[in-house]
Amino acid sequence: MSRIYESIDPRFREFIEEQHLFIVATAAADGRVNTSPKGMDTFRVLDENRVIYLDLTGSGNETAAHVLQNGRITFMFMSFGKKPMILRLYGTATVVQPADSGWAGLYEHFDEIPGTRQIFDAKIDSLQTSCGFGIPQYEMKSERPTLRRWSEAKGKDSMADYWAEKNMHSIDGLPTGLNFEGRGLDR
Repeated sequence: MSRIYESIDPRFREFIEEQHLFIVATAAADGRVNTSPKGMDTFRVLDENRVIYLDLTGSGNETAAHVLQNGRITFMFMSFGKKPMILRLYGTATVVQPADSGWAGLYEHFDEIPGTRQIFDAKIDSLQTSCGFGIPQYEMKSERPTLRRWSEAKGKDSMADYWAEKNMHSIDGLPTGLNFEGRGLDR
């Protein structure tokens, strides 16, 4: 049932592009393991071993703290449709922020979404498929507008205050590396 692959071939790319939800998992050397559900059309396959995702403001910033410490990252996609499958991408990532030299070239792959915090750029070294027979079938109703509305209402300067309070350290106290440069913020 389970198989390991070395690259994202066209069928896996198509599967990824069909999914409305993915999970990001990271862990520091010590402390909590983090899993974060993501959506809102924020994932892109750049080539057979490189993916990026646009990270939006959240209540924490665990992924950045863990990636900053050791780079390890796992993405999981699962089908909620008629054809069951789970696909995991294993690799290492870097965090790219607006002041970084690579930002513009990566950000151009996405539509602008209020509350954008950073981009994770991941080199994928292996993939694993599994059956997904136990995953229930669901139909996508719609994206939630809540995060977009919340971010728009907050505005840039209030968002910077929120980041300063909630996103500078992981829940285990690790620095996230979040900076305010290149964002047009009054800091």
